[in-house]
Amino acid sequence: MKQLIYIIFWLLGVWFVIHVAIISVDGLNDDLGVADVGIVLGNKVENDGQPSKRLKSRLDKAVELLRNRYCKYLIVSGGVGKEGYDEAEVMKDYLVKRYVPDNKIFIDRAGSNTYLTACNSKRILARLRLDSVLLISQYYHLTRTRLAFFKAGFKKIYSAHANFFEIRDCYSLVREFFGYYKYLFLKPLKR
Repeated sequence: MKQLIYIIFWLLGVWFVIHVAIISVDGLNDDLGVADVGIVLGNKVENDGQPSKRLKSRLDKAVELLRNRYCKYLIVSGGVGKEGYDEAEVMKDYLVKRYVPDNKIFIDRAGSNTYLTACNSKRILARLRLDSVLLISQYYHLTRTRLAFFKAGFKKIYSAHANFFEIRDCYSLVREFFGYYKYLFLKPLKR
């Protein structure tokens, strides 16, 4: 019995390591294509109301992709964090200060998690009669984000990772392992 438990834990460990490696490789290899809309997923806003370094890196990547014509519009998505700031508003302000035209930015204030961002984006794109997306986030987040957008009904999904790395990524990779399987078993959005 002890040996069986050891084997099970060993196999779970191997599965975890392989899955984390796949998430990393997948996220670091951008899948660039011309999309209707680039979607920047929210992240922490600092106590002074400025985007965190992680969030700035996502926004800077969005500016780069927009300028290089990988997308025509941007959706900034986020909720109100514990700091009290509306992430999406902070994100839009940051983009406008970097000369992104106001009429190129759509706001999703109700995107407090990845799946809600996917569902809200589906509604926004349907209203605009657009359908392809370019997801912009940290590398470790992109595999689960693509899954959420697929479950929300998107067919043309591209992705690009932000160029910011920190030691916290180790924690995030562990979280993404569990988050992926949670999203895998979520029911698809009713269309």
